[in-house]
Amino acid sequence: MSDPAALERLAQRAEALLQRLETLLPATSAPDWSAAIAFRWRRRQTALGVQAVLQPVRAVSTIRLSDLQNVDEQKLAVEQNTRQFVAGLPANNVLLTGSRGTGKSSLIKACLNEYAAQGLRLIEVDKDDLVDLPDIIELVADRPERFIVFCDDLSFEEGEPGYKALKVALDGSVAAQSDNLLIYATSNRRHLMPEYMRENLDAKHQEDGEIHPGETVEEKISLSERFGLWVSFYPFRQDDYLAIAAHWLRSLGCTEQEIADARMDALRFALERGSRSGRVAWQFAKDWAGRHCRT
Repeated sequence: MSDPAALERLAQRAEALLQRLETLLPATSAPDWSAAIAFRWRRRQTALGVQAVLQPVRAVSTIRLSDLQNVDEQKLAVEQNTRQFVAGLPANNVLLTGSRGTGKSSLIKACLNEYAAQGLRLIEVDKDDLVDLPDIIELVADRPERFIVFCDDLSFEEGEPGYKALKVALDGSVAAQSDNLLIYATSNRRHLMPEYMRENLDAKHQEDGEIHPGETVEEKISLSERFGLWVSFYPFRQDDYLAIAAHWLRSLGCTEQEIADARMDALRFALERGSRSGRVAWQFAKDWAGRHCRT
């Protein structure tokens, strides 16, 4: 094409197309850092395109480390790692996995409350927005605070873009992860992705008897192993569940006699839900205290 006018028209069309594409990219803006100790990463559709913002969380959960019962080993490991991080010492990204309702998310929130006065801040990011992790890291890189990126109830299906983004952010980019940011994630899946029996058939058996996992299994393990600290949670025994229910009833103003009277109702409540978890104990305590206790 040698017509100068045609080339000029083509260049103008290309420039207009680029401007339209730029409006579709997420624009980021710094929040008021003094407004809260916790923030949510949110994408909003505006007249100018998609805008990504850190939204302050006005009412943060008030749970404390002392409220978490029968998870002493897990609490010790996560608190120690968080204490190192806040102090500017080496610390690891953390993956908390295991049974539902056993305190995985609550432990992270409790650590925030414990160390917020020392500069700890939390940024909650949905799975679908993990592709924005590089923008989040860049946004907080020069801040004096210490940031935990919190991904709750995390799991991936094959092909989801957030999987690769998280993998790169943890340990795969040519740029080093900012030393004022860690990633804490909770999941009911140990390796964050569904595991199928057929994948075991891909394992390779060597002549010396050694077994090598297939490529599919290797890919799934490669994400979870990027977390330097794994913390596992397990179902509660009956006595553990009752102790947690008693703790919450006590915190809601119930007397020791009322707590003893609530024992059978607590067991019935758990049986109806098919779970003896800390979450169920808290739900029971609110229900029972609201109907029986004088607060």
